[in-house]
Amino acid sequence: MSTARSMDDVRNAAMRELSARAVNGSEPSATGGTGEEASVSDRLAVSGAPGGPMAAGESGGSSESLAQIGGVLFNRQVSTRYWHLAVSAPAAAAACAPGQFFYLRCGDDGEPLLRRPMSVYQMHRGRGELHFLYAVKGAGTTRLAQLRTGDSLDMVGPLGHGFTLDPDWRGVLLVARGVGLATLGPVAAAANRMGIRVTAVLSAQTARDVLSESYMRSCGARTLVVTDDTGTSGVPAMRELVAGILASEPIDALFTCGSQRLTALLQEMAAERGLPGQAALEEPMGCGLGVCYCCVRPFAREEGIEHLRVCRDGPVFPLAEVIMR
Repeated sequence: MSTARSMDDVRNAAMRELSARAVNGSEPSATGGTGEEASVSDRLAVSGAPGGPMAAGESGGSSESLAQIGGVLFNRQVSTRYWHLAVSAPAAAAACAPGQFFYLRCGDDGEPLLRRPMSVYQMHRGRGELHFLYAVKGAGTTRLAQLRTGDSLDMVGPLGHGFTLDPDWRGVLLVARGVGLATLGPVAAAANRMGIRVTAVLSAQTARDVLSESYMRSCGARTLVVTDDTGTSGVPAMRELVAGILASEPIDALFTCGSQRLTALLQEMAAERGLPGQAALEEPMGCGLGVCYCCVRPFAREEGIEHLRVCRDGPVFPLAEVIMR
């Protein structure tokens, strides 16, 4: 048996154990030790399954194993920087809620050893499809880009707590940049199904990198594009743009992902106006299930500073609680 295969077997055994722990709710708690954790179905209720805040506009939720095998429908390069991966995975699509993510195995030979966390760009429950939008940056995403139609994709998920929507909201403002644009796509779709008006400000280096605009529009969102090369994506310009939107539209909540400076800006503007907000955070992850504590960061809660796992306690957090670094 080769060294690579031995590492592969060890990794797979570890992932099966971690999945079982997540389903059984027996992994270490955020404050240390071992405590009762929410089951998969309970966690999904928080972020969109029946019984949760999004029940009026969402369906799904499952207590089945987190381990999933999807079939690659296509894996296309859609710009110089980004790829669009579509996977057939009916059970996973039915269980997934906006803002959750999957932990994707990048290769069959044990390299790279760790999976890659990937937020969901689109979910089509009727067709049983999940879509991911990703940038090729390192060894893991380079291997993902080699997937072809008909290949199998080993996934763990859906993971984490996602976004929540209040059916009484009139409108929401989405502000995202880079790959964060993909994370907010399902929010636009869910809000549209609930009759909530969506305005989306999409930020990127160039207009060619704003790959989610057409999808956002198909979900009924009004989109505004700001880019580095036009000088419209800087903080002063964004502050003016967002202030104008908040002054002229019935916005009841703010959502963001993909940029620390935009998160800080929205946090400030939401606090000034007494508006709630949610931020999906990006953090390096080791296991994706909350066991390794690789993705811990501090949050400002009512009881004081609390260190939480982005993968397990998030990746979506109240905007006011995020401590900028």
